[in-house]
Amino acid sequence: MAINLELPKKFDSTVERTHLAAEHIFRPISRKYDKAEHEYPTELDDLAKLAKQGRGSEKAADSSSSDDGPSVNGANMRGLISALEMSWGDVGLLLSIPGQGLGNAAIAAVANPEQLEKFSDVWAAMAITEPSFGSDSAAVSTTATRDGDDYLINGEKIFVTAGSRADHVVVWATIDKSVGRAAIKSFVVPMTTEGVTVARLEHKLGIKASDTAVIRFENARVPAENLLGSPEIDTKKAFGGVMQTFDNTRPVVAAMAIGLGRAALEELRRMLDEAGHEIDYDRPAAAQHATVAEFIRLESEWEASWLHTLRAAWMADNAQPNSTEASMSKAKAGRTVTEITNKAVEIGATAGFSETSLLEKWARDSKILDIFEGTQQIQQLIIARRVLGKSSTDLK
Repeated sequence: MAINLELPKKFDSTVERTHLAAEHIFRPISRKYDKAEHEYPTELDDLAKLAKQGRGSEKAADSSSSDDGPSVNGANMRGLISALEMSWGDVGLLLSIPGQGLGNAAIAAVANPEQLEKFSDVWAAMAITEPSFGSDSAAVSTTATRDGDDYLINGEKIFVTAGSRADHVVVWATIDKSVGRAAIKSFVVPMTTEGVTVARLEHKLGIKASDTAVIRFENARVPAENLLGSPEIDTKKAFGGVMQTFDNTRPVVAAMAIGLGRAALEELRRMLDEAGHEIDYDRPAAAQHATVAEFIRLESEWEASWLHTLRAAWMADNAQPNSTEASMSKAKAGRTVTEITNKAVEIGATAGFSETSLLEKWARDSKILDIFEGTQQIQQLIIARRVLGKSSTDLK
């Protein structure tokens, strides 16, 4: 039985529209904002308006009939495709588009219907990491204390992507430290809330078009209904509710890595062609030029990453638990994109190390894709627990 790995035709418009934006908006200003860290890319304002219109038409398409038959899913796959194509243009600029923050994915993953409606038009950053921990999300120490109809949030969050630009931030905080991870909840906090301050902006290795902020919360008062999902503490479920966020966002980060990896592979192919090294898929790799053999190997790793990511998104769209697959896609794609971009710089030699092309920038940008949303080591730990049937207590 043949397996068709082509994307459904209903996604064609998404691929075309987002690739055009990446090619004609992102690529021309990519170097400009790499050199102008913390300067807001004003060129993205019109793109955000078009993206909002496009999302409205896509929702209608997903709920109507197409050549593939009636469809009621596809939101995760569409987001994945958009991230891939946009990242082919520039990862940092993708992370700077108004209305498309990582916090929006958290809202989509956890919010109830009323909250989805209430926060449908916000631009939300996501604040998880703290000075005392990195990828161990269960170590959250920021507190949310009930005070009448509100919660008072206190703590400090670091590495908040779009933290100084978004109008809201989704904050992970504990409502009862004595209970442990089961008490960790996520809250939607307007950035204009009294007690919320941006302490500083980070200077980074890559994705410089995107700002990364430190945010402090000092008795920041938010309505109780801004707690995403249920306020009940379920010790059996632990903090699975907020962790659903990662099941949605990790495949998207994997897709970002795949888009950037594809850009680097295309540039490497162009350089090999210019050097007269033909890539022949009908001949054994070992019988071809060493750089061609390396290209074929890297391309096969890229394909494997893409298939992992497709599966994770498909499972999410079909209401299948995908925590393992989400981590697999993130781990594979994150590791692969750093290898592809660094090898491209190495093979490109002078051209790869200079600013004559975007290769050296892509190598710098790629590293974060193997770090945020859970490092390579964290993903491998999660996968091992799932495969071996171990708990976080059994396998640390």
